[in-house]
Amino acid sequence: MSGAAPTGFVTAPVFLEHDTGPGHPERPERLQAVFQALGAAGLVDDLAPAEAQPVKADAVTTLHTPAHVEAVRAAVNQARKVGRVALDADTQVSERSLVAALSAVGAALAAGSAVAKGKWQNAFCAVRPPGHHAEADRAMGFCLFNNAALLARDLQTTHGIERVAVIDWDVHHGNGTQHLFEEDPSVLYVSIHQAPHWPGTGAASERGRGDGEGATLNLPLAAGTGDAEWRAALEDHALPAIEAFAPGAIVLSAGFDAHERDPLSGTRVTTDGYREMTRALVACAASVCGGKLVSLLEGGYELDALGESVAAHCAELVAAPR
Repeated sequence: MSGAAPTGFVTAPVFLEHDTGPGHPERPERLQAVFQALGAAGLVDDLAPAEAQPVKADAVTTLHTPAHVEAVRAAVNQARKVGRVALDADTQVSERSLVAALSAVGAALAAGSAVAKGKWQNAFCAVRPPGHHAEADRAMGFCLFNNAALLARDLQTTHGIERVAVIDWDVHHGNGTQHLFEEDPSVLYVSIHQAPHWPGTGAASERGRGDGEGATLNLPLAAGTGDAEWRAALEDHALPAIEAFAPGAIVLSAGFDAHERDPLSGTRVTTDGYREMTRALVACAASVCGGKLVSLLEGGYELDALGESVAAHCAELVAAPR
């Protein structure tokens, strides 16, 4: 692959400074496990590294309300005095959380720019906090700003990619991403997730609204399902929908918490299952959009399983056709 566009890898030290408190599943050790697994797999030299930089608030208000941004800022300012502040029962912020969240968006936008311009073939962003539960006007489910949705919109407005597909295989439905785009026919949102499960959205009957009807595809799967069922949902339904939509780029909300060892799910996907799912998605991207694929870390809370799965995922990104 000499001279071929590499696979980008975007992260930043500030992501380790987002302090969610003792016992919280979305913890800094998640990224440390990812870094260790990539090193153990010998993948570090195969990835083109970049350090994420925080975006300004106006990059977030393309989809989020200014009031939401200010609410996060106010909570972080309070955290400077008291240590941590809860935005809801699941979502904690600390002194460095706003910089981390703005840097997570920055990672997504930088990766999208590099892929759109052909500098990178594809990319993985190892970020915290995750994003797909964040609604236009509220933080939710460990998420402050919706990294995947903001990237999809930026690919359209900054890079002239008219149609973007967002696929989400986190075990929890990406309610925020769905709601941000459910009336927009230019963004296809496809989710494979456990149901019934938190947050309770993502029924198969939810297909978008108004002009966006038909541009949402939910593929809920029961607890106990594993590689066979998740791959069938992907290969028989999700990927054909993406191919029919013919996007100019694909964004992946890459949750690895459907893993059989994850404490926050009841599903049984294996590390090899994630490898095969990634391989199939990479092939789809090669077919429909010249391989333009940006993957953003969402869930995954058993440290070894997360590290192994991300390493398998990145190995398939590196092996993508050039």
